[in-house]
Amino acid sequence: MRKQPEVTEKTRQTFISIFCELYGQKPIEKITVQEIANKSGYNRSTFYQYFTDVYDLLGYVENDILDYFRSKLNNTEQVDIKPQDILLLFEEKEMHLNTLLGNYGNIRFLEKLKGEFFAEEGPNYCLPENSSITPYLLEFHISTSFSLLLLWQRRHKDLSPDELFRLIDRLFTSGISSVTGDN
Repeated sequence: MRKQPEVTEKTRQTFISIFCELYGQKPIEKITVQEIANKSGYNRSTFYQYFTDVYDLLGYVENDILDYFRSKLNNTEQVDIKPQDILLLFEEKEMHLNTLLGNYGNIRFLEKLKGEFFAEEGPNYCLPENSSITPYLLEFHISTSFSLLLLWQRRHKDLSPDELFRLIDRLFTSGISSVTGDN
């Protein structure tokens, strides 16, 4: 007897949610299949029907997010990606991103994520082509946007999305002194 696809997906999502909860609390080396199975209400053999181990589960979550971002970025009709676009992507995968980019996350995933925005077929940031400073400008733009969005989420979204967008835009266009009043 085959399981219904919605049951299969619900079970997979349960494992993913429990894993993200645990990975937000401790390093992956301290997470066991048994712990995930116990917290999810399934047994270990059910876990192994979906994933080979916790690292396979981590890879699945990372690839799911990267595929999702890739799909959204490739479908955008805008010439360049704005902080609002990144925020929408972050909010749609908020729990997973907070976990993967949190205290126990891995810088390797952040680099892969940034790579989606740096891809040759990715957004056009209207930066000088073939300039030695272009990679630095891209890194500044993407890293700053990601960091501010993560900080905003950690601070429980204490600014409205519009306030955050205006702040990011002002910082990029006019610098910190435009916000602090220092001239």
